[in-house]
Order: sequence, then C-alpha cells, then structure tokens
Amino acid sequence: MSREALLRAFLQRAGWGDAERGRLAGDASFRHYDRLRLGSRSAVLMDAPPPQEDVRPFLAVDRILRDLSLSAPGVLAEDVANGFLLLEDFGDGTYTRLLAEGEDERGLYARAIDVLIHLHRTFRGGALPPYDETRLLTEAALLVDWYLPAITRRPVDPALREEYLATWRSVLPLAGGAPDTLVLRDFHVDNLVLLPGRAGVGAVGLLDFQDAVIGPASYDLVSLLEDARRDVAPALAAEMLDRYFAAFPAYDREAFMTSYAVLGAQRNAKIIGIFTRLCRRDGKPHYLRHIPRVWRLLEGDLRHRALAPVAAWFDRHVPERGVPSP
Repeated sequence: MSREALLRAFLQRAGWGDAERGRLAGDASFRHYDRLRLGSRSAVLMDAPPPQEDVRPFLAVDRILRDLSLSAPGVLAEDVANGFLLLEDFGDGTYTRLLAEGEDERGLYARAIDVLIHLHRTFRGGALPPYDETRLLTEAALLVDWYLPAITRRPVDPALREEYLATWRSVLPLAGGAPDTLVLRDFHVDNLVLLPGRAGVGAVGLLDFQDAVIGPASYDLVSLLEDARRDVAPALAAEMLDRYFAAFPAYDREAFMTSYAVLGAQRNAKIIGIFTRLCRRDGKPHYLRHIPRVWRLLEGDLRHRALAPVAAWFDRHVPERGVPSP
C-alpha cells in the first residue's frame, strides 16, 4: 500500500477522512506537517515516515510535558507503526511570526524562560537517553565531517579529526557545571507558540521535542538565546539569564555559565555541520544563509577561557570561516 493510501486509511479511522488538507510545514528531518480542517475543527497531521523517523519518542516526551502542566500538543489519534500522529492544532502564533510582526520581544522571551524555570523545578526524571560524551562528540564531529571538507574541498585527515575530538573530550566534563534535567534540544522561537487562551507557563505551546534527552540545564537556555536563525541582542540575553538565575539562587553561576559556553560551542559546531549537510546531502541550500550567524555565536563561545583548547584547534585548522558553496 502506498504511503498516501496508508495516510488516508489513518485519517478515515480517526474520523478525519473528509478533512481538507494543506501543507503546514516541513523541517530539517524527514517529517512534515499538514493542517486539517473539518468544519469548525482543525488538527495537525505529523507524517514521520519509518524507518527514517519514529514517533514513539515524541509521544513519550509529550506525555512527560503534559504531566508537568506544560502545553505540548494533545494527541488525537496515532498510528505508531506507520508514523502518523494527529495532534492538537496550536495555531499560527509562533514566536517567529509574532516577533516579525512586532510583538513584545522581551515579554515573549520572559515567558519562554519561565517555561524552562518551571520545567527545571518540576521534572523528576524519565526514561530518556542521556546527553553523554558519545552523543555530544558525535554531534560536534559534524563540523569536521561536513563543513570542513566542504570549505577546504578536500577530505579531512583522520588524525586531524581525532585531534578535534580530543580537544572536545578535554572540555566536555565542564558541561556538568549545570544540573541535569529534561533537555528539549530545539527550544527556540521556531518551536514556541503563544496560546492566548491559556495562563502562566501553559500559554507557551511547545513543538519539536522528540529528540529530548537528560542533560545539563544550560543547554535549552543556549538553544533559546544563541538562536541559529535569529539575532538575540546581548542585553536581552543577559536579562533573560538573570531572570533564570533569580529562580535558582543556589546555583553556582560561574560553573553554570561555563557549562553554557561549552554546550553553546558544541551546539553551534554541530549546527554548522548540520546546515552544510542539509545543503550537500539533502539539497536544502537555504540553511547556508544562517552559517555566518552561527560562526559569530561559536566564536563568542570560544572566547570563554575554559574553551581555550577548542579555540586553539579552530585557529590552527579553520582560519577561514566562510560559507560553503551550494
């Protein structure tokens, strides 16, 4: 049976077989989303084709977030085997759209910080994978595996790759300066939706959290405030960090901010590699336009004294930090 036939059968079983369907969004994965309209009702269809995608992690994290009184989409119907979910429609009020329309930036970011405060106060554990050294190194390696050969136009020497990873091994233990919690990993304006009919932290709808792990609390702050797709003014970032730390006065702020810098550098190195891969492997060159911003963020992280070994490696081996050709 074709995927379209499987999809139609799923919608029919769910009572949405007669719905109008329109493409809502795609992302950097194989998933895409459609909005369904049936009379006055609407819903969102997640199409996550196996074997490339697996909806079970999304469902698991969705349950955790809803149990914590956070606004993850309600699941209206599911077909785990074939990778279809029918989800509550949070509407079009993404932070990205609202900010472009002139919505109060400070207010939106403060709400997002309050979500993280609530999450970090209330999460008590779950059966999720750890954000361990192996996972962090695999992600950091995307820069040498994709960006570096694209920019130098030659294969990367295995010894050079190992030297790069060794520098990361020397600094990654410092990421432990922030306590472990649920890390959503893509906590940024594209994945946050303002829900006007809800109060408190429930007014922020959460999307795209299926890759969640257990790791340092600093990571999602980095994801929000060092946004690969949007400039965040340093003064705003500093204010939001102060708001976060005011909720956790017992934290060792210096150790936490070292963790923030280490994971910021790791994340930004990863993103440079991913955006290059999206262009070279997946035919999505529009991601390349963000690389100069991500380099600026990475260079800012590398100025932290704890990252001196990684910064020295970049200075020796990546002196030219341009954008790969499509």
